[in-house]
This record gives sequence, structure tokens and C-alpha cells, in this order.
Amino acid sequence: MVHPLAMALTLQRLDPERHRRRLQLLAELAGAKAVRGRLQPRQVRGDRLRELIATRRRLAS
Repeated sequence: MVHPLAMALTLQRLDPERHRRRLQLLAELAGAKAVRGRLQPRQVRGDRLRELIATRRRLAS
């Protein structure tokens, strides 16, 4: 029986277009992850600030 990974590697070699699309997709995912990593600290800060404001409003009422 052929190992699934060996079969996948063989299929990849047989289909260069599929391999190229896969590499492109992985590059796009890595780029999206990098952008999300840069934006997330701002979002976390904003979320924390909104939470503090809501808590103060609850305590003030």
C-alpha cells in the first residue's frame, strides 16, 4: 500500500498547475495572516477601551 503523503507528492509532481495554484494560495494566506497580525493589536486596544467605557457607565448609573 502506498503512503498517502507519498501519493500526494506524486500527484503534485504530475500536476504542476495545481502545485502553482497551491503555492499561490499559501502565499496569499500568509499575506492575509501578516495583515491580520498588524491590525489585531489596534482592534484589541479598541475593544478593551470600549469595555472600560461600558464598565464606567454601568458603575456611574
